Amino acid sequence: MAGIMGYFGGRRDAKQSSRDAIVTLRQQLQMIEKKEEYLQKKIDEEVKKARANAVSNKAGEHDPRPFCARVLGMGYSHADRSLSALAPARIAVPLDSATAALRRKKVTEQELDRLQNTRFQLEMQVNTLESASFNAENMAAMKKASSALKDIHGKLTIDTVDRTMADIQEQTQLASEVSDAISSSTYAGIDIDDDQLKQELAELEEEELNTRLMGDHVPVHHPAGPSRIEDLEDDEDAQLKELQAALAM
Repeated sequence: MAGIMGYFGGRRDAKQSSRDAIVTLRQQLQMIEKKEEYLQKKIDEEVKKARANAVSNKAGEHDPRPFCARVLGMGYSHADRSLSALAPARIAVPLDSATAALRRKKVTEQELDRLQNTRFQLEMQVNTLESASFNAENMAAMKKASSALKDIHGKLTIDTVDRTMADIQEQTQLASEVSDAISSSTYAGIDIDDDQLKQELAELEEEELNTRLMGDHVPVHHPAGPSRIEDLEDDEDAQLKELQAALAM
């Protein structure tokens, strides 16, 4: 159908046309290669013929007497008088055959050279068509990619991107400020004296210690005496150490 449409002036597919041309050229190259093999074989045969005739000529020139003279045992002078007309003909035949073979070889070599030039031109056309087809396919792929990018971007412009990025930056900064405000100390800005706190804590500890001492032991009247006073002091010291240990826990 594509060939019929092309014949009547219809539009053909460029890709298919390129493929058809490449196939045709490759078929023609195969025919040329076969023709080259035939011509090379013919050249080799003509060389063999020329060499064989040249050898035959050399063998004939070894004995200058004609063939009939050599068979009849005639001398050269007698054979030259009686068969002088036959001798040049027998010697010239190999020379003419060898020369004709060399001439045919030269003609065939010229034809082979022309055929090789034609093959080179066809190979160049194949390479050019393949390169052009490859470039066309690359351009088609790039065109599809460009169209896809346009569909993805749509109405997206650089101004829209800048506005969006500015909004994102503003919201990010706001979130950071909110996080800083939440994580900041509630007592920021209040001046607190650490030494005063330590003194107040010591007074509280002393007051608590005295309260516990007064609640655990009711004073009892005892006769005054040195041993009794020492026992009372030792008892108070033990209770004080016990209370300090409890507060340390």
